Amino acid sequence: MAAPRSWMHLSQLVERESLRPDLSRAVRCTVALMVPLLVATAGHLPVEAAFAAFAAQNVAMLDVRGAYALRFSLLVAASVIFAACAGLGGLLAPHLALAVAAMAVVAVAGGLWRQLSSDYGPTVAVSSTLMYALGLAGAGGSLAARHHLLATLAGGFFGVLLQVAFWPFRPQHPLRRAVSDSWLAVGDLFAAMASDPPVATALRHQAMAAAETALHTVLDQTHEALALGGAARETPWLLRLGELQGAAARLALQVGALNTALEGLPPSEWARLAPSWQTVLTTLTNTARTVALAVVSRQPAHLAACEVRLRRLNFLLQALQSRLPAATPAPVVDLIGPIERHLAVVGRDLRATIDRAGERTAISLELFDLNVWTMRPLASALNFGGRIDPALIRYSARIAVLTMLGVLAFKGWHLPHGYWLPFTMVVVLQPDYGATRLKAAQRMLGTLAGSVLASFLLLLHLPLAVLMTAIAVSCFIFTYLLKRDYGVAVIFITIFVVLLTESSGRVELSFTIERLASTTAGGLLALFAALVFWPMWERERFPPLLAQALRANASYLRLLAQHLTEGAAYDAAAIQARQGAEAANSTVFSSLQRMMGDPKNRQDRLEQAAALANGNQRLTRAFNLVALHLSPPAPAVGRELAVFAERGGAALEEIARHLAGEPDTGARPLEAARRALEEAPLPDLSAPAREIAGQRRVWIGAQFARAGTELTAMLLAASAWPVSPAPASGD
Repeated sequence: MAAPRSWMHLSQLVERESLRPDLSRAVRCTVALMVPLLVATAGHLPVEAAFAAFAAQNVAMLDVRGAYALRFSLLVAASVIFAACAGLGGLLAPHLALAVAAMAVVAVAGGLWRQLSSDYGPTVAVSSTLMYALGLAGAGGSLAARHHLLATLAGGFFGVLLQVAFWPFRPQHPLRRAVSDSWLAVGDLFAAMASDPPVATALRHQAMAAAETALHTVLDQTHEALALGGAARETPWLLRLGELQGAAARLALQVGALNTALEGLPPSEWARLAPSWQTVLTTLTNTARTVALAVVSRQPAHLAACEVRLRRLNFLLQALQSRLPAATPAPVVDLIGPIERHLAVVGRDLRATIDRAGERTAISLELFDLNVWTMRPLASALNFGGRIDPALIRYSARIAVLTMLGVLAFKGWHLPHGYWLPFTMVVVLQPDYGATRLKAAQRMLGTLAGSVLASFLLLLHLPLAVLMTAIAVSCFIFTYLLKRDYGVAVIFITIFVVLLTESSGRVELSFTIERLASTTAGGLLALFAALVFWPMWERERFPPLLAQALRANASYLRLLAQHLTEGAAYDAAAIQARQGAEAANSTVFSSLQRMMGDPKNRQDRLEQAAALANGNQRLTRAFNLVALHLSPPAPAVGRELAVFAERGGAALEEIARHLAGEPDTGARPLEAARRALEEAPLPDLSAPAREIAGQRRVWIGAQFARAGTELTAMLLAASAWPVSPAPASGD
């Protein structure tokens, strides 16, 4: 009985691990490293083994997601970058000044790779620095440069070949695409319910009927595809996809029921609630499409964005419930609670289908509106935006100066293996202090432990076959643990690099000591640079930045109301207010992205912070729509907008004061601000308006009603934000 039970546990373990990319990545990287080494050992490799092996392993390590054409292009581009850096290092090795200057270029290019992609950029930046530093280690010259370049290019293309070989054997992908189609159809249904811009009721119902028919068709097709996929064997990942597909159907049913109930309210009450409900539907649409994107891409970035949208949805639903009239029938009110609870189920089911759900990457948490035509893999993989994060500019300058000093010491003091000095700097130094501190500790402690173990293995004088086996095992364990436990993974990269050097010639114990000294020096210098340039945790910087953005929006709102009541034009003051609010929001989202790079124990309230930031961003966009009515000058609108603007501005000020830890203005100020905001007068949205001025007044009132819903949700989110004294900046 023991044997079958053990076999069952082993089978379950293999099945569970097959859902994660770590196993396939470890196999790819081990094959990529060992094939060039074994061929070179047999004397059949006409290129330099170390360059080919490192290039193949680094290309094979990339977990590229998206369309196959995009994957192939990115992998080939990475191979060319590695080869160019290796060739450049070999060419400039005899020239100290040029080698130092070129190191600055490679380091700044690494910052550019990070700007282009937060997923793949850091790996390309680190690996390109390694190839350049390896190229500097030899005597150099044009002949050496050509050998380095060809060897690296050959190894890189071998890594690309290994990546491509794994692509046809992905049975999950067509079923993931089918589940994704279900969520896209759910998003289309919510978009038809929202109908933004508003359309006639008959046309809206016609669009909803067509969307419901399409949804039922897609749900049936997906159910059939999942059933056929599980005909041979019911696997865990198939069950999880089935649960996520069922969650889509239940969410569509619940939201459809609530939409019908709200439309059945008296016309005056429905007209007052419509803007708030439309805001909820828009967010539901974006959330459904984000789920569709995440289930196919399996990227942690898309999962993080979806979790923020789900958190935001909860607050918006609470805000909608608080705005329901007191006379609203209980059955209507009772429809909101199940949706809130089901959103938690959606998040749980989605997380269960993503094998990289535990990873945290430094990404932008700014939530843009999604539509089917913009959900392309290239947009999700690369960032072609013109705005560069100022923190990334400072990081690029910092790493350029550090690595130049490292190359200067490496070449100036003629250290045989001094390339580990600049390489360690690039590995350890991160755009924010928190991640740098964690990385430095893990790197130095792991290197120390790995060096001790490698020294012991060196003393054993291992035969070549055993040596190759030890290299393969160490490479496999390093790659497998890289995303799970970086500190332990560093131990094994130290072992396999030392043994790899041993395979090409006898190495004394001094090599391990030299590498440990270079790693320690590089880590300490990186920590020093992080302390000088970025001495605070990002979570301590975020609340004041968000408070500043909230106050900028408050000023923008008051100025808009003043211009509207006076019939003023879209003048320089309005432009300055808009630009100030948008710049402050941009700073907030940059801070959020840096906070994602802090250790997990420094990321508390991250989703809540992102929900507040996105709510403030939505307010700015709503105000921008209202600002369109300031040009050309038009007759003044109702004075009630001034009252709403004053209360809305006071609510934003109260949230800012609460987040910044400033003294409260009274007892339970956030709740008082919410009550005052909900009682603020707005134009009667149910009154028919035939003249242009009346239609304009109703439209502007609807935009401010939506802004009021966002503000109510933000007040609820802020009330759940515990304020505590900020720790010391050097913590």
